Amino acid sequence: MLPNLQEVDAFLFDVFGTVVDWRRSVERELTSLNIRYKLAIEITGTNWEADFAQEWRNGYLETTRAIAAGIPGTSNIDEMHRQILDRMLDSPGSRWAFFAPVLDDTAREELNNVWHRLDGWPDSSPGLHALKQHSIIATLSNGNVRLLVDLAKHAKLPWDVVFSTELFDTFKPNPKAYLSAARHLSLPPSRCAMVATHIFDLRAAGALGMKTVYIPRLGEGAAEVDEVKTKAEGGEVDVVVQSLEELAEIVAAAVAVSERSN
Repeated sequence: MLPNLQEVDAFLFDVFGTVVDWRRSVERELTSLNIRYKLAIEITGTNWEADFAQEWRNGYLETTRAIAAGIPGTSNIDEMHRQILDRMLDSPGSRWAFFAPVLDDTAREELNNVWHRLDGWPDSSPGLHALKQHSIIATLSNGNVRLLVDLAKHAKLPWDVVFSTELFDTFKPNPKAYLSAARHLSLPPSRCAMVATHIFDLRAAGALGMKTVYIPRLGEGAAEVDEVKTKAEGGEVDVVVQSLEELAEIVAAAVAVSERSN
């Protein structure tokens, strides 16, 4: 049994990348658009869908971190994603300018809504259902509330509560996001664990006294994967798991030990 989870009452989850596979879901949507509008002849490069998806995601990361640091901006990720998309399509000299003439406002809105229908990783739904038997499970995501609710329905994610930083007027990694979620659960940070594939998220939560659970995901912080170790191994996180099902097994084992000792 791994240490430091026996006293955790609630697990807070990053969503994009940690629970849902945004990259392949967005790439699939772009491939569908390519077929629909017969744009392949104008597209250069062998994996343009991956490049487009990553640029869109990078814009989101840059904007949310700036706002978390105090720069003014929208607190609604749907609005932010659309603003970034329009910049990518309409900026002079953009690599993606060929999309602009064929994607009207309706088509752009449909593409923007792909973020509401991202597929979960194969272990996400079964792992969360198992973990829910023993602990509170909640999102702590920069996604807006409606987006997170739609994702839960689409990917069968059985959250007990949906925390969006939209509710707290900030974005992760601002400390206000983590502390507000703990406060609304009537728990001290030490009774909460942050689960994420992004080390910046775990560092921010850990600095406030939360337990930290790292899970590697394909394409998410790949350069950091080999560097993420538990504190027992000289690293900076409390627990490293390979799947959410493994996390659920660890928690179930901890609960069983606690029950036997009582």
